Amino acid sequence: MIVRFRLDGQVRGGSLSVEDCRIVSSGEVLAIEDVELLAPCLPSKIVCVGLNYTEHARELKMELPDEPILFLKPPSAAIGPGAEIVVPESSQRVDYEGELGVVIGKRCKSIAANEAQKYILGYTCFNDVTARDLQQKDGQWTRAKSFDSFAPFGPWIASIDPLDADIQTRVNGVMKQRSNTSDLIFGVPKLIEFISQVMTLEPGDVIATGTPPGVGRLEKGDMVEVEIEGIGVLKNKVSL
Repeated sequence: MIVRFRLDGQVRGGSLSVEDCRIVSSGEVLAIEDVELLAPCLPSKIVCVGLNYTEHARELKMELPDEPILFLKPPSAAIGPGAEIVVPESSQRVDYEGELGVVIGKRCKSIAANEAQKYILGYTCFNDVTARDLQQKDGQWTRAKSFDSFAPFGPWIASIDPLDADIQTRVNGVMKQRSNTSDLIFGVPKLIEFISQVMTLEPGDVIATGTPPGVGRLEKGDMVEVEIEGIGVLKNKVSL
């Protein structure tokens, strides 16, 4: 597992052993409870995919898309595990959307799907926080998806098989979303092929692959958790 953390005021990187919760950084061994985990990378952009689970499309009574539906979140929206999601004063309805995140490891442009794996650093948990009322009001998604703190991801970057991973979202311990990445309409290789035809992907960029059915409202004070099999649990509280 690849981690990024703050210790004694300094931001550092390292590798985590989940078995004993130890971080190795520059030859030093640290206990995970002694550091502040941060978002595990610094993306130049966050590329998100809409309507990419078959069951979610059915839930919304929408046709399956012929091509991936893309939108962007700015780097300023990114926060890490344990950081607070801040509800903006301009919104009365903020939703969770648990997702699998893909972290790019090498610069790529116009990559074929069968070459995509070479450019992936690993995978992470992602929460596509959305001001749903503003999304509906604006008729497009930029403002609703882009507030500071609306892109929590982490708690680290893992190497997993993304083809068959269970994904769950819980709010205050109650299951709200439960699915499997096998239900993705467009898998990770296809997404990288499609996105890289449009824009150059840089190391550290994050692709949020879409959310399964069951999205819903967050209230101030809620604890939201996104858990993905083989990665871990991303926990963020909604700011009071």
